[in-house]
Amino acid sequence: MTYCLGIKVDQGIAMVSDSRTSAGVDNISTYSKMWKFGVPGERQFVLCSAGNLATTQSVIAALERDARENAHQSLLTVRDMNEASEYIGRVNVESQQQNTGGGAIFESTFLLGGEIAGSANGLFMIYSEGNFIASSALAPFLQIGETKYGKPILDRVIQSNTPIERAALCGLVSMEATIRSNLGVGPPVEIYLLDKGTLQPGRYLIFSEDDNYLSALRQSWNKLMHDSFDQLSPLVFPT
Repeated sequence: MTYCLGIKVDQGIAMVSDSRTSAGVDNISTYSKMWKFGVPGERQFVLCSAGNLATTQSVIAALERDARENAHQSLLTVRDMNEASEYIGRVNVESQQQNTGGGAIFESTFLLGGEIAGSANGLFMIYSEGNFIASSALAPFLQIGETKYGKPILDRVIQSNTPIERAALCGLVSMEATIRSNLGVGPPVEIYLLDKGTLQPGRYLIFSEDDNYLSALRQSWNKLMHDSFDQLSPLVFPT
């Protein structure tokens, strides 16, 4: 299992991903689920994945090959974010069918954030079937993987005018809540910010299991949750 999320606010796009691919009693495996593509001043993309690792690797390899070999369609030639999503969706479907034989066990889902000169930035969820949806003012964040534990904090905090750094922090708290509740999600945690209009490589952070900031955040959030709960009016039962 995994957990990745993208948040689109007025200032840009924040992406957060974990790195755990499997977790057992004596075996924990990690693999980055975040990839960056771009040409400074022209276009920037960040892609996160959830699902079958072999399919994911095949998709990323195809995207890199198409760009390297100047294919007719690639992330270097798409004209806008909708076309980029259509292209990745097609590659995803082809990878599932050609390299794995298809079937639910081989499915992968992607989050795509980015911006191309001359068109609007965008955040998209690309399904295993190749179709996709975009974020909106009413739905400013998208999630893939183990989504349920981290959604409540996003629902309460994220709005279109939320500063991008605050959105990233909210995403990290959402990730921490998921890590706490699901063994299949875990560090390293990666964060990538694409500032709107700059068309430059984004700002990047990575947090390991024993990172001091992540540990302090975990402790502070737990304390704040306990303190807030203690301030609630107690239940009064009839005698």
